[in-house]
Amino acid sequence: MRIGVLTGGGDCPGLNAVIRGVVRKGVQEYAWKFTGFVDGWSGVVNDVTMPLDIATVRGILPLGGTILGSSRTNPLRAEDGVARVRNTLGAHEIDALIVIGGEDTLGVASALANEGVRLVGVPKTIDNDVGGTDYTFGFDTAVNIATEAIDRLHTTAESHRRTLVVELMGRHSGWIALHAGVAGGANAILIPEREFDIDQVCVWVESRFRISSAPIVVVAEGAVPKAGQMVVRDASRDEFGHVRLSGIGDWLTQEIASRTEKDARTTVLGHIQRGGTPSAYDRWLATRFGLHAVAAVKDGDFGTMVASRGTDIVRVPLADAVAATKRVSPELYAEFGLFFGS
Repeated sequence: MRIGVLTGGGDCPGLNAVIRGVVRKGVQEYAWKFTGFVDGWSGVVNDVTMPLDIATVRGILPLGGTILGSSRTNPLRAEDGVARVRNTLGAHEIDALIVIGGEDTLGVASALANEGVRLVGVPKTIDNDVGGTDYTFGFDTAVNIATEAIDRLHTTAESHRRTLVVELMGRHSGWIALHAGVAGGANAILIPEREFDIDQVCVWVESRFRISSAPIVVVAEGAVPKAGQMVVRDASRDEFGHVRLSGIGDWLTQEIASRTEKDARTTVLGHIQRGGTPSAYDRWLATRFGLHAVAAVKDGDFGTMVASRGTDIVRVPLADAVAATKRVSPELYAEFGLFFGS
């Protein structure tokens, strides 16, 4: 068999570990041939490929990013996009495609599976918001990076007795903000799943100041105040129609400073959260995903996605996985409310 592999959407620690697992298992156990599509769906639409073999994937396990490159190309919006995908796969005699991506990349995969394209999905996102799986690789690395940053910011906040607002990634879900905020001892955590009251945030900030310390406020980029709209720097959108987020941290900092009359500063971690060496857990999970994706192809179980359930790797229908974004439940968020303002 000849198998195609692509990585789409934002880069993510652990992508190379998946590619390595896929190629190693496919070549060593089944003598399959592999073709990598460069820059995600763009490589399929525009027929840009690179060979993948054991020599190619040797040494890539600890590397961040992806040797295949990535993009946010949406073939469903390109002229004759589906036909071009079919033509490229046919030209390279691809028997099946392994698609590694988040909600948008896998959403395209689900639509193509409905068109008869033989493929298997692998969930990837630092946001941990893909449905059907307990965890996605990249999330653990992002949380560790964010937690270390919060740890470091505590000392400068206390030295200068100022509020520090830390803006983390999380368009529709607050998994990174919640995990890193709790692990880093934040005094307020604001997530997209729950509109926040700026007056209450300022109460928490003042409460923290009263105990001779300085507050850390963690906010996900998609969090919104009760009375307003999502705060963004501009209204531009990507190929999947998403607003390019960022700006809530600066807005929150200005509001806190003016309302409390105390100094406040913003730290936006941005792409630092998704770059660099993957954590040990992400390497482990990504490798397992790669191995199980090959097993799904071998079984002819197309239109599915490999997923983490407890300590097991299972398969779920792609359509179910992309049907809804996985979000933080109100009950889970409420567990940590006693730390806010203290």
